[in-house]
Amino acid sequence: MKTEWRIFSVVAGFLLVATGLYAAWTAGQSGGHVEWVGSVALLLSFLLTSMLGGFFWFVARRIEPRPEDRPDAEIADGAGEVGFFSPGSYWPFGLALAASVAGLGLVFWQVWLLGVGLVAVIFASCGLLFEYYTGTRRTAEH
Repeated sequence: MKTEWRIFSVVAGFLLVATGLYAAWTAGQSGGHVEWVGSVALLLSFLLTSMLGGFFWFVARRIEPRPEDRPDAEIADGAGEVGFFSPGSYWPFGLALAASVAGLGLVFWQVWLLGVGLVAVIFASCGLLFEYYTGTRRTAEH
């Protein structure tokens, strides 16, 4: 996590400098009027990367250093189980299709199509989220 928070902090610093430079440059070019859309977009990008960098810094202080964070680590230190990965799912396709329908409803301002698309997005998101929580719940007997 040490590397991640440093990367996000560098990007956040760059965006902060770019925000000030952009606002000053547009004010100088247009006779004292700042171009607010770009300035706000850069400022929000700075805030987002700062938030992510702060989160990674916060987490990095509370966990043990990972093999990626230690300079003396060997490749074998990172071996082992990485996690569970789904072997295949149709829900991402359904979610993309539902988002496309909602997007078309928004583009053509067909409120009924937008409503159908948003309901389908919620349904597909729930299906993707609860994909492995369906069926009978069994607990281990002691």
